[in-house]
Amino acid sequence: MSDPRPKGPGDSPVNPIPPLVLAIVAAMAAAEAVFQLGARGLAGGPEAIGWRISTIQQFGFSNRAMTWMLETGQLRIDYLVRFVTYPFVHASLLQAVFAIVMTLAIGKFVAERMAGWAVAILFFASSIFGALVFGLIYPDGPGLIGGFPGVYGLIGGFTCLIWLQLGAIGENQMRAFVMIGVLLGLQLIFGLLYGNNFTWVADIGGFVGGFLLSFVLVPGGMARLREKLQRR
Repeated sequence: MSDPRPKGPGDSPVNPIPPLVLAIVAAMAAAEAVFQLGARGLAGGPEAIGWRISTIQQFGFSNRAMTWMLETGQLRIDYLVRFVTYPFVHASLLQAVFAIVMTLAIGKFVAERMAGWAVAILFFASSIFGALVFGLIYPDGPGLIGGFPGVYGLIGGFTCLIWLQLGAIGENQMRAFVMIGVLLGLQLIFGLLYGNNFTWVADIGGFVGGFLLSFVLVPGGMARLREKLQRR
């Protein structure tokens, strides 16, 4: 999976993070910075304390809004846009920091094997798919915010790359699912300890969407998948 091209004397041994991934992270950080400034009274005046709540209400994914569109057959732009805006709004500074760090780390790994635009597509498509799954399973659910369905989509891309790599060298491909298994195990533990709002369903949806989509986005992925299926 490594790049076979020779490195020139001016080439960096570490691939830079693609600009589109940095743009996603910058948007998350900018939104959280505004919320923090408002909450501390450093911007916006007294009403700024409620900026996070009002932004969640306006840009967070709404299960009920999706259910309404499905039941009425009507599409509203202000509801549809929530599928791509909710990843940039987080419930707390800690949630935002985790989402930013994981997007950078996993996004950089995936970007070393895919084009930068492909990683951005992976993030947004997984976010949309995760929200769709969550909305269909829990039509009266609590809504969805945060970048984690998109992050799990990137983890799905990471898993796909490892799966293909292990298959190419004849190793057990189930080892590729170790990361997602550990993360889901941790989510289960935290859910039992602190309560569960079932938004992990969106994370799993993001992972599955990212894993499957990566076969299209990674160079040669579909060919190797077809070869694998033909052997069976």
